[in-house]
This record gives sequence, C-alpha cells and structure tokens, in this order.
Amino acid sequence: MSAEPAPGSVAPAPFVPPPWATGGPRVRDVRVILTAPDGIRLVVVKVETDEPGLFGLGCATFTQRPLAVAAAVEHYLKPLLVGRSPHDIEDIWQAAFVSSYWRSGPVLNNALSGVDEALWDIKGKLAGMPVYQLLGGRCRIAAPLYVHASGRDAPEVEEDVRRYLEQGFRHVRCQVAVPGSATYGVAGALDSEEPHPAHLRLRQEAWDPAAYVRIVPRLFEHLRAALGDEVELLHDIHERVTPPDAIRLAKALEPFRLFFLEDPFAPEDNGWFPLLRQQTAIPIAMGELYSNPAEY
Repeated sequence: MSAEPAPGSVAPAPFVPPPWATGGPRVRDVRVILTAPDGIRLVVVKVETDEPGLFGLGCATFTQRPLAVAAAVEHYLKPLLVGRSPHDIEDIWQAAFVSSYWRSGPVLNNALSGVDEALWDIKGKLAGMPVYQLLGGRCRIAAPLYVHASGRDAPEVEEDVRRYLEQGFRHVRCQVAVPGSATYGVAGALDSEEPHPAHLRLRQEAWDPAAYVRIVPRLFEHLRAALGDEVELLHDIHERVTPPDAIRLAKALEPFRLFFLEDPFAPEDNGWFPLLRQQTAIPIAMGELYSNPAEY
C-alpha cells in the first residue's frame, strides 16, 4: 500500500533527482560529418532532435585522427545521448567523461567537445539567442586577427607580410623554410600527390633543428629592419625543437619584440615553462595541444 500525500500538500522530492529533464525535445540521432574544405580534415558532430529542423553542430576536429574521433562519437557517445534531453548539457558531459576508465586523451575529448558544442547550439536556438549571450554576453565589440605569412627565404616572407598589411591586417605570423629540411607553416613546402588522406603516412623529410634555430632570428632581424615597429610579428615554434633550444631561440628573438612566440614546448615538457619565463620576457602563447582542463 503506497502512501498518498494529503490533499493540498506538496509531494516530497525524490532523494536522487532524475537525470532526465522533463518535457521538451529529445535527442533523436547523432551523426558524424567528415569533410575537408581547404584541405583541412574536419570532424563535425550533428545532434538531431525529435523536433523537426532542430539540431546542433559542434566541432570535434582531430586533423591527424579523424576516423578515431568519428568512431568514438558513433560507438560510445551516441548511445549515451539518444533519448536524452539536449538541455542536460552538464549531466551529459560528466557522464560521458567518466564513462571511460582511461580518459582525458585527445580522441575522446575531441569527440566530447563536438557533442558539447552541438548541445549548446541547440540550447541557443531554443533560447533565440547566440550561445555567447547564454555564457554572459560579449566583453568587447571586436578583436584583432592575425594572418599567416610564409616564404622560402626572408625577402619572400617580407613580400607576403606586405600583402597582408595592404589588406589592413596588423598582426602577422611569420614562418620561413629551412633549406633542405622539412618545415612548418610554409605554404607548398610539403605538398604531396595526396595531401589530406584520412590515413596518414609517416613523413620521411629531414628536419634540422639547429639550422632552424639559426635561421629564424635572421628572419625577424630582416623583417624589423624592412617593416619597422608598427606591425605586430608572431612566430610558431610548434614544439619542434628541444626545450633548451626553444629557450635559446626565445632569447635570440627578444630584441625583435614579437607579439608572441607560440608553443615552444610540447605538453610533456610543461615543466620547462618556469625556466623559460626566468630567462626571457618574450610573450608566450601556449596550449594548442592541450586536450583536457588539467593540463592548463
């Protein structure tokens, strides 16, 4: 015999609240879209609801392992989402995060990121406002952009920078080729007949970190002399030298007043950042390879 609440009284809340929001739309399907506009391998998550035309899109891109992320979404996250309310964003995130005993890697976290963004996209559509308004609104009316300039040598990089300055940009990342070596960020330097396959082959190009550390300061010495101090110059090491060489390069670049020097160390070398800051005042951008909050 079950106890009924007295007329006019309020039934007590359950000790553990149900994990499902009541009412509203439900997740009907989760799809993965693999695409490569401009030659960049992208993974897009589409969360569809049972309301016609109501869906959300999120980015789950892991450019070197798109098929692994797609499998994580389709085989592991989709079963957790179908039937759930898209309003339960935090509960879904936490449940999905701890559902794997080994976790916090780039494959599962990129997959979860795509789902999370798609759910926020749905919430924004239901609220009739952009998601940034749901997160507190904007704090500035505009933000500066930087563009990528590159070349086979310093004069060619200078020419590319001037092209962007004529378009109105004032922040330019500058990369230069290392003669005879593989390099990073130089357009056309590593072209192949199949540049963007889903299954990547190991590259065999040589890489000379010592030559790179010598050449990059010469590039910025040339650019400052040719372009003056008004343009903001940036450079991306992209974790391609040893930590001692990265510190040496940062110190060599300090006279050229970079807007920032990006990713001197890989995540496994995070312990070197305090020593770098002790050695130089050059601004540092970091974290491109971080894939979970603990790494920050």
